Amino acid sequence: MFRKLYHWTLGLAGHPRADVALGGVSFVESSFFPIPADVLFVPMCLSRPDRVWHYAFIASLFSVLGGIFGWLLGHYAFDLIGRPMLEAMGKMDSFERLQGTTGDLAILAMLVTSGLAHVPPMKVVTILAGVISFDPVLFILSAIVARSARFYGLGWLLSRYGASIAHFIEKRMAWVAGAVLIVLIAAWYFLKG
Repeated sequence: MFRKLYHWTLGLAGHPRADVALGGVSFVESSFFPIPADVLFVPMCLSRPDRVWHYAFIASLFSVLGGIFGWLLGHYAFDLIGRPMLEAMGKMDSFERLQGTTGDLAILAMLVTSGLAHVPPMKVVTILAGVISFDPVLFILSAIVARSARFYGLGWLLSRYGASIAHFIEKRMAWVAGAVLIVLIAAWYFLKG
């Protein structure tokens, strides 16, 4: 089933209204869809390099809006919708493990790493942030930074280096997310102190 869903999502990249599909997939990926928006974003950017920044804007905006939806889901409807959804996706174990490491800095770190590298899954973190009532303003700001950095950075690399960079990026995205996380933690301590 997952393979069929992946190929269906990939097939949307060639659709005449692919930008609408990108917005939709970016939105649902941040709260409940198992396929990352990159499956659409990368081929769209490679086939239309003149629209990379347009696609980056759509993916970033709708990913942040989807994250807000995930936060609202966790905050207001976890038992009714969030828990059954996480159980259906097989993400409840991840959710419970992460729930034990809560705190503002831990959630902020998870938002950055999941926003940049999908580690841990974005949908799990957005719902968790809502469950623990993580500051919604800080949540939105961190989602904007992480998701924009991912899509605009990936767009820039794709427009500059083409298809050869796509595989390289995916294998090393966790390292990039770690570096950004270190910078954000340093900034957090600097601003708090």
